[in-house]
Amino acid sequence: MTSRQSSRAPSTRSFIAIGWESKCRSAGSSRLSRPTLITSAATLDWLLGDPESLPHPVRLIGKAIAAGDHALYREDRTPTYNFLAGSALTFALVAATWKLTAVLIKHLPKPFEILLASTCLASRNLDDEARAVLTALELDDLPQARQRIARIVGRDTAHLDEPAIARALIETLAESAADGILAPLFFLAIGGVPAAMAFKAISTLDSMIGHRTKRYLHFGKTAARLDDLANLIPARLTALLILATNPSPAAISTYSQDHNKHASPNAGHPESAMAGTLGIQLGGPSTYDGEPHTAPILNASAPLPTRTYARRALHITRAVSLLGTALAIAIAYNTTRRRSPQ
Repeated sequence: MTSRQSSRAPSTRSFIAIGWESKCRSAGSSRLSRPTLITSAATLDWLLGDPESLPHPVRLIGKAIAAGDHALYREDRTPTYNFLAGSALTFALVAATWKLTAVLIKHLPKPFEILLASTCLASRNLDDEARAVLTALELDDLPQARQRIARIVGRDTAHLDEPAIARALIETLAESAADGILAPLFFLAIGGVPAAMAFKAISTLDSMIGHRTKRYLHFGKTAARLDDLANLIPARLTALLILATNPSPAAISTYSQDHNKHASPNAGHPESAMAGTLGIQLGGPSTYDGEPHTAPILNASAPLPTRTYARRALHITRAVSLLGTALAIAIAYNTTRRRSPQ
């Protein structure tokens, strides 16, 4: 996970931690309410992002996945063996992440719970990375724009022109709004920090081993399917929130016609909503590790993306982050109220 480091991060972090320690001491051993947790975590994420100099749970999860991959994958074994080995790694890591998180937040101070929750969110990180790409485009510095977009996309970027960079950025903003912002907010709302961290484990597993390559076709199949399942509701919520920023008949029509065109059961929802809301075409040819790949065209009759549309997409993503936070607080409040004794 990448982000520019804020020079004021330590003082901000200390201020928030001191304030919460004081509040938690006055509250005794009571747990933070989920609406309070979500509000605090989202605020902390926007203030600090993910400074690369600080340890991050996703990096630790990634190291565990890499170790499990090295220990369990066997090229000379049957597809069934690799499927079962990959499934065992997937379920064991997700369960261990959930359990370890639950134990940690039970025994450590409440500010740690807020801090851990904030690491599940990617609003500030995504915003920083997108702005860096846009700055390079506005300076007509294509080499720098290619270098910056390569930090947040999986496709090859060495030969991308401006429309292709703008398209890559807009598609990434749409997808990341779902799996980097709305999904962890959703799991924070329904299951607290353990559920959100378990989701991050699923997402990291999918990004590392959930590929349709020779090595991971069977080994990473369970990780990929579990990621699809985990993002099922958040992807659709993200599409609705994107459309809510400009609920025009044309945008709604594009979404309703194109959301099922994508090979992924989820990615087509936020991408088609973004294409319709901006009034642009998304999808088309790309290369991944030198291999050509063509994504379905979304909103085919619309113009190609430009830096102006990419800037608008960033504004939409910011709005989705704020709307998603409000929605998660509402879900958490309603869930808490229904569980409380009458």
